[in-house]
Amino acid sequence: MTTAAKTQLAAGTWGIDTAHSSIDFSVRHLMVSKVKGKFADFTGAVTVAEDGTPSVTAEVKVDSITTNNEQRDGHIKSADFFDVEKFPTATFVSTGSTEKGDGFVLEGDFTLHGVTKPVSLDVEFNGVNPGMGRGEVAGFEATTTLNRKDFGIDIDMPLETGGSVVGDKINLSFDIELLRQA
Repeated sequence: MTTAAKTQLAAGTWGIDTAHSSIDFSVRHLMVSKVKGKFADFTGAVTVAEDGTPSVTAEVKVDSITTNNEQRDGHIKSADFFDVEKFPTATFVSTGSTEKGDGFVLEGDFTLHGVTKPVSLDVEFNGVNPGMGRGEVAGFEATTTLNRKDFGIDIDMPLETGGSVVGDKINLSFDIELLRQA
C-alpha cells in the first residue's frame, strides 16, 4: 500500500506562472540525435488540501508546439502526428501521489490525441519563496517518458538501415513555478 505524498505548500490553490515555467520535450531523430522542442501555451493549477495532499490539473494547447523549424512544426501539427485541428489540447488530471526519496511520484490521467492513459511523473520540489510583491511562489521539476504510439500517434517512417525517422519514446520535462492564489 502506498501513502499519498504531502507537499510543503500551504493549503489552497497555486496557479502555474507561465511566464516562469516551461514544458519541454525531446524525441530521437534518425536514430542518432534528438529533436528538442517545447509547448508555449499551457495553464494549470495545484490545489492543496488541508492535510497537504496535492491535486493537479493542467491543459496544453498542442498547436503551441515549437521545435524552431517551421516546416517540421507544421508536419507535427498535421494529421500525421498531433492533428491539432481535431485534438487541440492535451490534459493532465492527477489521481494520486506517493513519496519517492526526496521527491514524489505524481500519478494521473493524461489525454493526448483523443486517448487517455495513466502516466507517472517523477517530481522534485524546489522550495517556496515569498516572491517579489506578487505573493508566495513555489517551484517543481518533473519528468516522464511517453510512448507516442500509446496515444494513437503511430506514423511509421522507417529507415533503410533499420529504425525510424522519429523515435517512439518522448521525454517530457516540466519546470513549473506556481503562484499562490488569493
